[in-house]
Amino acid sequence: MTRFRRIPVRYVVASIGNAYPVSMRPALLFVCLAALAQNRPARETASPAAAGGAVTVAFIRENYTKYEYKIPMRDGVKLFTAVYVPKDVVSDGRTYPMMMTRTPYSVRPYGVDQYPATLGPSEFFAREKFIFVYQDVRGRNMSEGDYVTIRPHNPNKKGKDTDESSDTYDTIDWLVKNVRGNSGKVGVWGISQPGFYATAALLYPHPALVAVSPQAPVTDYYMGDDVYHNGAFMLAHRFAFYMGFRPREGDPEIPKTATPFDFGTPDGYDFYLSMGSLANADEKYFQHKHALWTMNVKHTSYDEEWQARAIWKYEKGIKPAVMLVGGWYDQEDPQGPLKQFEFMEKNSPPATNMLVMGPWIHGGFARGDGDRVGNVTFGSKTGAYYREKIEFPFFLYHLKGKGDGKFPRAYLFETGINDWKKFETWPPKEAQPKSMFLDAKGKLAWSQPTAVNYDEYISDPNKPVPYIGHVVMGVTNSYMTEDQRFAAMRPDVLVYKTEPLDHDVTMMGPITVDLKVSTSGTDSDFDVKVIDVFPADYPDYDAPAPLAGGGRGGLPPNAIKMGGYQQMIRGEPFRGKFRKSFEKPVPFEPGKPDRITFRLPDVDHTFRTGHRIMVQVQSSLFPLTDRNPQKFMDIPNAKAEDFVKATERVYFGGADGSKIEFLVKE
Repeated sequence: MTRFRRIPVRYVVASIGNAYPVSMRPALLFVCLAALAQNRPARETASPAAAGGAVTVAFIRENYTKYEYKIPMRDGVKLFTAVYVPKDVVSDGRTYPMMMTRTPYSVRPYGVDQYPATLGPSEFFAREKFIFVYQDVRGRNMSEGDYVTIRPHNPNKKGKDTDESSDTYDTIDWLVKNVRGNSGKVGVWGISQPGFYATAALLYPHPALVAVSPQAPVTDYYMGDDVYHNGAFMLAHRFAFYMGFRPREGDPEIPKTATPFDFGTPDGYDFYLSMGSLANADEKYFQHKHALWTMNVKHTSYDEEWQARAIWKYEKGIKPAVMLVGGWYDQEDPQGPLKQFEFMEKNSPPATNMLVMGPWIHGGFARGDGDRVGNVTFGSKTGAYYREKIEFPFFLYHLKGKGDGKFPRAYLFETGINDWKKFETWPPKEAQPKSMFLDAKGKLAWSQPTAVNYDEYISDPNKPVPYIGHVVMGVTNSYMTEDQRFAAMRPDVLVYKTEPLDHDVTMMGPITVDLKVSTSGTDSDFDVKVIDVFPADYPDYDAPAPLAGGGRGGLPPNAIKMGGYQQMIRGEPFRGKFRKSFEKPVPFEPGKPDRITFRLPDVDHTFRTGHRIMVQVQSSLFPLTDRNPQKFMDIPNAKAEDFVKATERVYFGGADGSKIEFLVKE
């Protein structure tokens, strides 16, 4: 084992069993997850691990020594890796397990003399002390090799074949042999794309790997993930993301600060509508030079390009302990942890396989209080609770043997009731199937209507329904709880709702949409939202107290009033041409009724007594998703004249009328 001496080094190149200084400036890639975790507010009550105030740069510099290495993979490619070792490893001979994350994003600050403001998933970890490892994945920033977005897993590797699971294995193998003071146990975590790399670690686990937490993980880029939702392209998010995330050109280098793209307007609806078709985006903005954007718009169906990146299908017989974490209101990767958990549970899951879902936006569990998303409040600091009571104990037990090791199968925050619940199965066995039926005059019925009829609206792709009711540039991170009253007032949105509930209704698990529809075009989107309608007297929690002379604490007249608020609980698009298969789209026969069935991601939500349940149906969510020209065609190559109006019909009543299905606990 290499012994590290506390001597000045400019750079370290690592090879198996050796560490050599060379004359280059050091660099540290500090993972995007750590950036999410910076500047957290103090806990309501401090635990021993958190005693002493917030973790700061000064604290980390005082307690940790930073090293940098280029760790060789089996094919000779070297990956840039930064390691933070507690100083008492040298002074007192202490040993610690390692916490590792791998990322395609910058892990600044660079240099062995430069320290970040935090280490690990939260400040609890830095104070408890672990050896922290951060690595640039292959082909990004300071690591060698070629970058492949969400690199496909190779289950039949031979010799020098590599993928993200082998790169993780080789990294851990080098670390346990060469980093002084390690205990021989490793935990891996990551959020978003780093969550994908955490998942990859599970598929070819090193014997030292004992605990893994994919958090808001990219799991299946096409199926309800960053790029496509039920065949609809996630336009605003993908455009903005790829304006800032581009493949590296040339050799490894410290990433330069990107110049923010100038949209020229604060109005995203106007920007994307004026842009026209996706072909114009490539021609005007990406200029056919962005390989990742090109891949996104070239592969519009669930072809081999996307199927190869569906990492969840390899999660069989997993051995390390797993904690999957996600947010009910994740605006980017809502499906990832749910899909992984469902598949693993059916395929020889590990002894600990815990699903954690809370009322969070993408990565919201790693920072902030977690007491609200947009206008909706939850009555407690759910993010702080998760970091202290769920995440930290999971790793503390599996890496250090502290705690009782009792973890439920599912640890979920039930919205509506706003409380944490533990389950030994998910969905829970006691939940029973239930259906609600679309009916005449905007009624959402508990029993199947006998009278057959339909509602219709005109969908105009040149005047699409906005996904949100106010001016924003792109995808606001709170849109999944936003008030839907703006949409309910539009003539191109169908609305169905119950009478006020006379008892609580708790939906648990996925919601299935089963629509009978027709269109006068040859393709159309049918987007469905399930909504909690608040009573008219619902209080304005957290609003400023009324002023003596009237008004609400200086709030403008258009401030949101929560009485009658229509909170979206789940909402998803569906591109109609994929109703038979996501691999092989088929056109509609104009005017002929057909069936669309798809699943909304899981919920654990209670519609309280006095609230109503509402369903909205529409044909655009712009610019969250791209516009459907309502012609069966290759949409990225549509021209302006291809975007035409269509008459959409939704049929209800009778044995095959439109409905939603779900599991319920009443």
